[in-house]
Amino acid sequence: MSQSVLLLDGGLGQELIRRSPSAAHHHWSLQVMLEQPNLVADVHRDFCEAGASIACLNTYAITHARLARGTNLPSLAELLNLARELAQQGADSSGHSNTAMIASLPPLVASYRPDTQLPLKQAVAEYQELIDLQKGAVDGFLAETIPSISEAEAVLAAAEQAGVRIMLALTVSDENGQQLRSGESLADTLLAIDRFEPLAVVINCSKPEAISDALEVLAESRFRFGAFGNGFTSVEALEPGGVVDVLEARKDLGPEQYAQFAAQWMDSGATVIGGCCEVGPEHIKALNALLQTRGADRLTWADLAA
Repeated sequence: MSQSVLLLDGGLGQELIRRSPSAAHHHWSLQVMLEQPNLVADVHRDFCEAGASIACLNTYAITHARLARGTNLPSLAELLNLARELAQQGADSSGHSNTAMIASLPPLVASYRPDTQLPLKQAVAEYQELIDLQKGAVDGFLAETIPSISEAEAVLAAAEQAGVRIMLALTVSDENGQQLRSGESLADTLLAIDRFEPLAVVINCSKPEAISDALEVLAESRFRFGAFGNGFTSVEALEPGGVVDVLEARKDLGPEQYAQFAAQWMDSGATVIGGCCEVGPEHIKALNALLQTRGADRLTWADLAA
């Protein structure tokens, strides 16, 4: 019996940094939508052409805390709408207009830093605002790079209150894939979120080696699971409000090498695969080839909720 797999896209932000002639800064991922919108659409197009079944919108940096660090930026709602329009433009130009438009729900303050997270009540309210502003215009939501039980509970509670089911992507320690970045165990996390019904629980923006360890735990859970790893040597250098160009890309994680990790994840039962930072269209193309070689059936986002 063939395996059924949803193929996500790759790391939009790092691909934009690679292609943009402008230097990265605190709001580069927002500014590029205003100053170089075609660049954003082109990256979405290339991921769609590589075989991705979704387009994850450029909404990772659109939170109140992140916008407060800048000046003269459009409103939260305007930026969310623009991100949706550019993703659809890219899908249309690829010839895959039916690509699922998926909004990113990021950590509300900073990546990889659970010590910066908001109080639970405030976090739930802010996540619910992001969901409510977009749920009529997108096909789904991906909460990604979630580093702690508290933030996972907040985004899942917000989704439940908004009447939507989301995919939850947790980020784990690169030294111990069975612990979140907060130090909390993955096993305890799964117990804490057991009362919710996410579409899937996946691991993202962690080293592929750590992800393989994490999937040993997820494989024992009741949740559909999967992974989309990053290609950084480490994330330790990134401070809250910092710019990701301080992080270094691995030299040993080309498309073929990354696909070998994805094959391992599929062997463990993963039904969602894709890429995060430093995983580009060529990597997604390699994952698409992997699925074809294995004769895997292709899941759509809508299939997850069926």
